[in-house]
Amino acid sequence: MAERRKDGRMHERRRYTISVAAELVNVHQQTLRHYERLGLVEPFRGKGEIRYYSPQDIEKVQQIRRLIEDLGVNLAGVEVILNMREQMERLHNEFAEEVRRVRLQHEADVHRLKEIILRLQGAQHEQETPV
Repeated sequence: MAERRKDGRMHERRRYTISVAAELVNVHQQTLRHYERLGLVEPFRGKGEIRYYSPQDIEKVQQIRRLIEDLGVNLAGVEVILNMREQMERLHNEFAEEVRRVRLQHEADVHRLKEIILRLQGAQHEQETPV
């Protein structure tokens, strides 16, 4: 089931409490709280302000950990990389939508031109046929 975030984007319903999420990504709960304060992850807040993490949130935290541990990127760098990734994904989606729109327009234009050609051929055929 999907829900709408504060920023208007849709996301999958959250599934994991902070304790389960921390265990899944092998970090302390405080680390997840710190990432949230920095704006790197945005867990859904349920009743009683309980944080719920989606599979996408878990994946994002794993990406953060890989950037930090494997590549030595600091948190400021992680933020820049994640923002660039999101921007690239948004631009990719916009481009894909534009390609889809152009393809539909092209198909409509081809259909319209074929109809014009058929009408012209029919009119030409009528002129050539003796009465």
